[in-house]
Amino acid sequence: MARFYTNENIPLQVVVELRRLGHNVVSSLDVGMANSAVPDADVLAFAVANGRILLTHNRTFDPDFCRQAQRIDDAVGAEPEMANKLVRVNRPG
Repeated sequence: MARFYTNENIPLQVVVELRRLGHNVVSSLDVGMANSAVPDADVLAFAVANGRILLTHNRTFDPDFCRQAQRIDDAVGAEPEMANKLVRVNRPG
């Protein structure tokens, strides 16, 4: 399973569902960086330094948190190696 770092834009319900799916997920809240206006470059640097895939959500809200987590799980499962990649997981429709 994947090791994720989620910024403050990822809903807690998605974090919980990804953990239920077996992923190792650390959130910005877990590490004391929530609501701190941490620059994007620092967020990415933290994820890279800790060997984690950065999850961020900046465009549209999807209230189906379980399905959102499943789409993330599917996207990661389809990639044999995640290092140095950008994978977009789009909301259907």
